[in-house]
Amino acid sequence: MSRFWSQTTKNIKPYVPGEQPKDRKYVKLNTNENPYPPSPRVLEVIRSAADETLRLYPDPSGDALRDAIASSFGLIRENVYIGNGSDELLAFCFPAFFEPEGLPILFADVTYSFYPVYARLFRIPYRLVPLDEQFNLSVEGYLQANGGILIANPNAPTGMGVPLESIEKILRYNENNVVVLDEAYVDFGGESSVGLIARFPNLLVVRTLSKSYSLAGLRVGFALGSKELIDGIIRVKDSVNSYTVDRLAQAGAREAIRDDAYFQETKS
Repeated sequence: MSRFWSQTTKNIKPYVPGEQPKDRKYVKLNTNENPYPPSPRVLEVIRSAADETLRLYPDPSGDALRDAIASSFGLIRENVYIGNGSDELLAFCFPAFFEPEGLPILFADVTYSFYPVYARLFRIPYRLVPLDEQFNLSVEGYLQANGGILIANPNAPTGMGVPLESIEKILRYNENNVVVLDEAYVDFGGESSVGLIARFPNLLVVRTLSKSYSLAGLRVGFALGSKELIDGIIRVKDSVNSYTVDRLAQAGAREAIRDDAYFQETKS
């Protein structure tokens, strides 16, 4: 370890990204990349956007993309935040909603391995909630005092989904805490909780365009929730980097959302 490292840097155990081998072509499964290419409309829009306007900074709010996402989900712009992949959004949730000196946040003992990395980085106490013998989420484990909750639905790597009635039970019990639902894989199976946002201001749904939209290379994710939650993430974002999503990514992602016919065809 370097003598120049902070104690935080010494203590963290970084996430290890999936290997990207370069020696030859493989059928890669380790990072769950989509085998289908992006929509042809997306590629055309990106080519058109690669012009002299690249000298300009992108829209820091990404309003055109936010509007497209909001329209797709029956929400309004203020219910949408866009970021540099869903991993960035999840990371921003920790300083935005969880307290270093507060009660431990809760997430499953077998789930996305970035959660404990973020918790240690931001010094947020956490408690692991065991899955049951069938690898299902144990709802009762989230009905205890806590400082916030993260749930991957469907869970990764188990693939098990959580019924909406169970999500509602967790949300009602934790009305004073933020419940973050990581729906990276929901387009491939399971029930989305986006329809619950109007009733539960403590619910934040995080989605990605990397998987079902075949845009892992663009790094675009988005969060859906009440205006007060979205505003909280924006405050954190603007304290780190105002321009998290570049011009080409915003243009391509917007067209991907609009081309619903291609999305429906390739995800099924």
